[in-house]
Amino acid sequence: MDKNTVTGFILIALVIIGFTWYSQPSKEELEAMSKQDSIAAVEHEKQAEAKEAEAKVVAATPATPDSSSLFFSQIGGEEQRIVLQNNKVKVGINSKGAVVEDAEIIGYKSRRRDGDVLILGKEDASMKLTLPLKQENICFADLCFNVTEQTDSSVIFVAEQEGKQLQVSYKLRPESYMLDMDIACEGMEGLSMPGASNLLIEWKARIPQQEKGRDFENRYSSLTYKRQGKGVKKLSEMKDDSKEPEEALEWVAFKNQFFSAVLIGSQPMTQASLATEQVQDEEGYLKHYEASLQVPFDATGKDATHLQMYLGPNDFHILKAHSKMTAYGSKADLDELVYLGWWIFRFINRWSILYIFDWLKAFGLPMGIVLLLLTIIIKVLVFPTQKKSYLSSAKMRVLKPKLDELNKQYPNPDQAMQKQQAMMQMYSQYGVSPMGGCLPMLIQMPIWIAMFNFIPNAIDLRGESFLWADDLSAYDDVIRWGKSIWLIGNHLSIFCLLFSLTNIVNTWISMRQQQNQFSGEQAQQMKMMQWMMYLMPLMFFFWFNNYSSGLSYFYFISGLLNIITMWYLRWKTDDKKLLAGLEAYREQHKNDPKKASGLQARLEALQKMQQEQARKGR
Repeated sequence: MDKNTVTGFILIALVIIGFTWYSQPSKEELEAMSKQDSIAAVEHEKQAEAKEAEAKVVAATPATPDSSSLFFSQIGGEEQRIVLQNNKVKVGINSKGAVVEDAEIIGYKSRRRDGDVLILGKEDASMKLTLPLKQENICFADLCFNVTEQTDSSVIFVAEQEGKQLQVSYKLRPESYMLDMDIACEGMEGLSMPGASNLLIEWKARIPQQEKGRDFENRYSSLTYKRQGKGVKKLSEMKDDSKEPEEALEWVAFKNQFFSAVLIGSQPMTQASLATEQVQDEEGYLKHYEASLQVPFDATGKDATHLQMYLGPNDFHILKAHSKMTAYGSKADLDELVYLGWWIFRFINRWSILYIFDWLKAFGLPMGIVLLLLTIIIKVLVFPTQKKSYLSSAKMRVLKPKLDELNKQYPNPDQAMQKQQAMMQMYSQYGVSPMGGCLPMLIQMPIWIAMFNFIPNAIDLRGESFLWADDLSAYDDVIRWGKSIWLIGNHLSIFCLLFSLTNIVNTWISMRQQQNQFSGEQAQQMKMMQWMMYLMPLMFFFWFNNYSSGLSYFYFISGLLNIITMWYLRWKTDDKKLLAGLEAYREQHKNDPKKASGLQARLEALQKMQQEQARKGR
């Protein structure tokens, strides 16, 4: 790692620290914000009370259906809740509106309540279906449908009047998280608008906090959608956002970190309007999601509108299997709800890390041991590049006395170019590359970044304990306190602390290697920058204290193995033999014509230009 690379890291660190400090609100601003929040809270409470009173009045007023309205006999009536269930999911459907009002995922323990995870709640989610006709709009939410057929996994709702009929049927597939939904009509020819008729869908939900770490879960929860024939996109996870995609959509997902409710159309959904809003004043919730869509509807009654809902975990293999149950087959790409990073990182995770993880998991080992073995396997795979990087640094180290001699030959600052050219020539003679220590390490970086995306999205770590961590998918908080502290929060993650300490040790090892590589002015500059390099591990501590303990544990083990590997390589390296090998290389190739490297060629050209300018100036 050369001086420019180190300088780049330092500048990045300074920019982040400076921005964080600059972005802090002043004391007066904090007081004003607090006052404003208090006023807003009072107003919000007043509005809530007014809405509640209005709702009570409306509920107490008996419905008076308009006799001229289509299906007026179905307006009002007694609501009925139908439950469909298999061994994977339990779905509640209300006869008023004939829509799903709640869904419980079986086998995944909830942190919010006793029992399993509730992905959709009656109080938090709503779906409204509206059919625009020539004379009126039929709002399904106004109709109390009759239940005509029902089993444990299927139900048919019917609204009928004077030979006209609306039918909504649901079927929960066995051994599956997929719910099929068909909407059809009879006797309504000629009532639809000219041209293609559409069914309007308005879907809203408050997204509950399902995991221990709210901020961390919020970072991986997003309203996600798949464009027709194109890739998957999502709205912002960290701020309010909205989008009206120009393309038709294949599906829309209300996604938590580990669970999703996905609405899938067998035909593309058009006129989409999507929005997400961050929730700050509602404890136990992360966001508000809204989606408005249109799907084709055949008013002649020949064909039903077919929709599907996936109500299940964000498990890569499960989502992959359920993609094949849709009209789009495997191209539905439901598995992309498990975010594995940009394309290169996703490729690494998809075709290497995931296979190794599944193979280790199949042995029935604790997840902490699986992560340990996964880290060891990765370190073994990248060991050749680490060894090459170390040997390159070691060659620079044993050549340092010769570099010191060059510094003595060119002591003046105006001789810096000649000195640099002489150094490059020496490196070429001994077959050493100054960048040889950095490039192999850069090859490893995509793997570590890929793991940064893989571990937080691995649902297998959810609720799995290891050592003092009670959940590897969330932070470990054995040490915690009452009041939140800026940048740290209300806890201290032990795995994060261990990761930061190993990072400091690795930084110390790296700095020692660099000191042995440089001489003269470069060595002095490195000493001045050395203390700045230790800021990065400190910053990592603040960043990762709220991250999953499984991720910090992985980086801690990786850093510890790196220390052991560097100690082993230093122990196995004989500097005298290494220098003898370099001398032998120099002797063997001293008569070989060598083409100057790119940097050396530029230095020689620049030196010749300066010499020519100096000659003309005389």
